[in-house]
Amino acid sequence: MLIDSHCHLDFPDFAADIPGVVARARAAGVTGMVTISTRVAKADTYRAIAEANDSVWYTVGTHPHGAAEEPDVLPETIAALTAHPRCVGIGEAGLDYHYDDAAPAAVQERVLRAHIEAARATGLPLVIHARDADEHMETVLADEMRRGPFAAVLHCFSSGRRLAEAGIELGLFVSFSGIVTFRRSHALREIASAVPPDRILVETDAPFLAPEPYRGRTNEPAYTADTARSLAETLGMPFSDFAALTTANFHRLFAKAAPAGEGA
Repeated sequence: MLIDSHCHLDFPDFAADIPGVVARARAAGVTGMVTISTRVAKADTYRAIAEANDSVWYTVGTHPHGAAEEPDVLPETIAALTAHPRCVGIGEAGLDYHYDDAAPAAVQERVLRAHIEAARATGLPLVIHARDADEHMETVLADEMRRGPFAAVLHCFSSGRRLAEAGIELGLFVSFSGIVTFRRSHALREIASAVPPDRILVETDAPFLAPEPYRGRTNEPAYTADTARSLAETLGMPFSDFAALTTANFHRLFAKAAPAGEGA
């Protein structure tokens, strides 16, 4: 049994076949998935997907690519939208300086800090997006953790070793996507092997970043199993043990997500 801790079922790639996506995931042993918010304004969309599929949970938040669209989202607004029983987290929010036309760094940081405040207030974990922003992200996370603890995961980890180490020192989880299966991802596999076993998660970030042998195709939650097999091999663990480990880790972090057969 596996959990895809991060996918985007609201994207056009899946619009015509969400039931099929969920069915294929179950056939592959992926019994749960979290569809991740990119805009607070779309909270109703994520909620509807989760309500229609009993193996799907959702989050509420503003992706850094949308920070300019939702620059002043209030922590109280985010927190209020998490009351639904299938809303299990905050985000994704973070810092992304990869593109020249990204929102200004100050705006991204303000939005990120609002989400951290919402995570702190609700007790729900924050899903963190970090790309080409390692030093700034480390500074913000350390500063905010001094203000008060909060739970979080560095999702789709592809940053440098220092950010992984800093996140672990702050008590964060680290999640790996299909990137870890790519032949040239030697450094990333080394980082994964150094993450404490009780802090590691697995995800797809579907529809992006399909793992080998599906690279170049539309990614989907069923492929969580392929990424998990690669990570299990990297960690020197039997696949079944790694699946059980990451599922247990998921439920510790996303504590509001009741395991199958245990309510909402």
